[in-house]
Amino acid sequence: MSKYARILDEIPPSGIRKFFDLVLNSKGVISLGVGEPDFSTPWHIIEKTLFSLERGETSYTSNWGLMELREEIAKYLKNRFNTEYNPANEILVTNGVSEGLDIAFRGILNPGDEVVIPEPCYVSYAPTVKLAGGIPVPIDTSKTGFKVTVDQIKEKITSKTKAILLSYPSNPTGAALSMDEGKELVEYLKTQDLWIFSDEIYTELTYDQDIFSFAFFPEIKDKLVLFNGFSKAYAMTGWRIGYICAPAELMGYILKIHQYTALCAPIMSQRAAVEALKNGKEEMEKMKASYNQRRRFVYNRLVEMGFEVHEPKGAFYIFPSVKKFGLSDEEFATRLLHEYKVAVVPGNSFIGNSHDYIRCCYATDMKSLKEAMERIGKFITSL
Repeated sequence: MSKYARILDEIPPSGIRKFFDLVLNSKGVISLGVGEPDFSTPWHIIEKTLFSLERGETSYTSNWGLMELREEIAKYLKNRFNTEYNPANEILVTNGVSEGLDIAFRGILNPGDEVVIPEPCYVSYAPTVKLAGGIPVPIDTSKTGFKVTVDQIKEKITSKTKAILLSYPSNPTGAALSMDEGKELVEYLKTQDLWIFSDEIYTELTYDQDIFSFAFFPEIKDKLVLFNGFSKAYAMTGWRIGYICAPAELMGYILKIHQYTALCAPIMSQRAAVEALKNGKEEMEKMKASYNQRRRFVYNRLVEMGFEVHEPKGAFYIFPSVKKFGLSDEEFATRLLHEYKVAVVPGNSFIGNSHDYIRCCYATDMKSLKEAMERIGKFITSL
């Protein structure tokens, strides 16, 4: 008998955290590694939260979350995507999207069920499926502009497929779906007997095109599980606050897990989220404009250096190929860190066994970005 859970032997440590730990132990490093806004949470959100603490609001809330917050989420979804969710039993407040994905997968998966996951993708997707007893089935989108196609999905659907997990705009590539591309996926997926999981944490951070959400399509609402939160658009990563929207019957199963493993999200974070939804749009738009400026700068500089790279249309990441430089992603990232003090994340953290890419996060100040690009340029020249 094994002393530990055998499934954990199949799950590697996070490649993001590996390089983040290296940065912590190094001096003078410019980090383009961890995907976190460089902005602090807007003051009006902090102030509102402090006021709630001064009133003594430090208790548990309902397992579902504060009704006021769920009502504000419902209003946001109605105003932004013209979709209606019942705050009483179709919206659950979670400790970030990460917890939401975990409990939702545990709510639907039985041993051997398959989940189709386009790659590159966020590092926790496949491990979360495995921990719930499922089998992740990857789709390599590196040849299709990092956007999954209907034909690719058709190749992976089997009698064991329980769900597909989609995430646009994408971490790590910054790829975002247009409305036409999304409609094409919906036309096919609505005919399939599976759950559609959509991680839309970066939806508001979309550039040069209209935002896209699967919530726009009422014909798939009965199979759509929508995940969103406040970490990225409102610079609230440490508050750990997100939400799930799903059909009431499925939410009943998800709630059971949330009740026993998390109980509820912190009340102070929920109060902060209420304020963000009510009055946070102006600050969010300012931050988005700044990310957009940095996005254009980093993309143009990488192109000038000779990188093969798709222009990101969302989030705050860019995913250039390093293949032409004769180094693997690990070699490139390690040497860049040690020799030129710039931290990036190897692409194999996000896409199977591919060693051709690195992820750069441009959510840092322009002065640091300019210096980082100079250092990367010198590194490329040295090769």
